[in-house]
Amino acid sequence: MARPRFLPDNFTLMLVATVAIASVLPCRGELGKVFEVLTSFAIAALFFLHGAKLSREAVLAGATHWRLHLLVFLSTFAVFPLVGLLLKPLFLLLITPTLYIGLLFLCTLPATVQSAIAFTSIARGNVPAAICSASGSSLFGIFITPLLVSLVVLHHGGPGSELHSIGKIVLQLLLPFMAGQVLRRWIGEWVDRHKIVLKVVDQGSILLVVYTAFSAAVIGGLWHQIPLLALGGLLVACAILLGLMLTFTTFSSRYLGFNREDEITIIFCGSKKSLASGIPMANVLFAGSTVGVIVLPLMLFHQLQLMVCAVLARRFAVDQARRQAAVGPERHHGEQTPAH
Repeated sequence: MARPRFLPDNFTLMLVATVAIASVLPCRGELGKVFEVLTSFAIAALFFLHGAKLSREAVLAGATHWRLHLLVFLSTFAVFPLVGLLLKPLFLLLITPTLYIGLLFLCTLPATVQSAIAFTSIARGNVPAAICSASGSSLFGIFITPLLVSLVVLHHGGPGSELHSIGKIVLQLLLPFMAGQVLRRWIGEWVDRHKIVLKVVDQGSILLVVYTAFSAAVIGGLWHQIPLLALGGLLVACAILLGLMLTFTTFSSRYLGFNREDEITIIFCGSKKSLASGIPMANVLFAGSTVGVIVLPLMLFHQLQLMVCAVLARRFAVDQARRQAAVGPERHHGEQTPAH
């Protein structure tokens, strides 16, 4: 039986189930501490495996396309936060101040890696450049996101720690990632053959962080602080943010003269935000009882970007196939003309 198109993917359903379980059965006391330790180990394992999986050769293959990477970098770490700040009056009409802090945090995050590359591939974009750009964004985000949080989020009333959080980020995320890169020579092939292991650790670590974060938030009165109307407003705010960034990446890439393949890469790498990096970072940067509210906009934006970009990727693929079909006969005709 075919899966209904309106039904979200399995991971999204697991996220919703995790939030529901945390709302009814939050972990408390000593059990909460156990889950915090498990979460730390799971996050370290996640970034270790990502480091072991990332091929330096694939990254170097697209690294020379500096204009594309610069535009994606600016879109991810400059335009996104700027849009979030400029639209503060509008967003505060739709959502609560605490959810707005979560929306600002979302704007500071690096681009997603797996889905950006997958959508670029489906849409027949520049895949080597997408691999380099998305991976570089994820790596640089370990340093840039804490800085942006200190500059943007905390100065707008956000709870959390100051600049020394970079040290925690480096310890929990960067060191395991670098260890994976160093050991890739010996374990890289095994990781490539057992992608299911990375998927389980990837999704499992996120679910652990979500459960732990929402447990603390529920104990702190999360669902009493957020009106149902604000959740609807959050969906509208996320849609506005995503729409503006898709528009910016599309028209800026065309204005700067990028070809169609590069435009596709810029759109999918410059308009997406990473749930896999964002939730662990929120767990480090913000106080335990506030993490659940902070990551709520990210979880909603994540699902929205997947649905919208899936539709765009299919349309781009059809358009690219038509372009290639149109070029083929012309090229063939041009080659035959001299023979006559």
